[in-house]
Amino acid sequence: MKRNRTLLALSTFAILSLSLMQHDASAATFLTERPITWDKDTSHIMQDNLEQNEWTNDFFLPEATITAAEGIQMIVNALDLNLDGIRFVKAPLASDYYKKANNNAWYANALIIAANQGFDLPADLDPNEMWTKETFVHQLMSVMESRNTIPKIKISPVKLGDESEMNIAYQGTIQRALALGFTKLDDKGNFHPKDEISRKESVELIQNARKYIKEHEKTPNK
Repeated sequence: MKRNRTLLALSTFAILSLSLMQHDASAATFLTERPITWDKDTSHIMQDNLEQNEWTNDFFLPEATITAAEGIQMIVNALDLNLDGIRFVKAPLASDYYKKANNNAWYANALIIAANQGFDLPADLDPNEMWTKETFVHQLMSVMESRNTIPKIKISPVKLGDESEMNIAYQGTIQRALALGFTKLDDKGNFHPKDEISRKESVELIQNARKYIKEHEKTPNK
């Protein structure tokens, strides 16, 4: 079961990069069953002879939820984060930053990148824990703001019907994500901070963020 979860997670990231390049909401879905090969040296799943126009919903699980490791890898891939330009005294290990990390796991390099690229992750991070909506939004915003990808803006906070359920440390980033249109409340004014976030919802958040970046790169004076 654990291996199946790993294969599913890795195929998710292979498809994520293509879906984001196309910037198409219909591509915000995830492959679960296709012939695959596993390059163990790079811990990367490649889809065998799979063209984007061959994808159908029969092979996707858009409502499946994501782990911390999957969410981190998605943000790293989507924002093209890497270790270029960073010099280390010794080769870094994921466990140098996160004591519960497995240095041989597929996510190890993403955790090293996360530790050096603006994520707000605890040292006792469990890569296999399920991520909530508030956690994903907070981490995405933290990275983008730390890299000056988006400005830190002053806003008039909106009233959330379930604000009492929210992690108080995440209130600022979530309010700014709402103000920028990366995410939204439901028709009752609730954010559902503790709900586990789905693959579809996480990709939609990233796509909205990338759309914002693209628009403001073209019109820097606005």
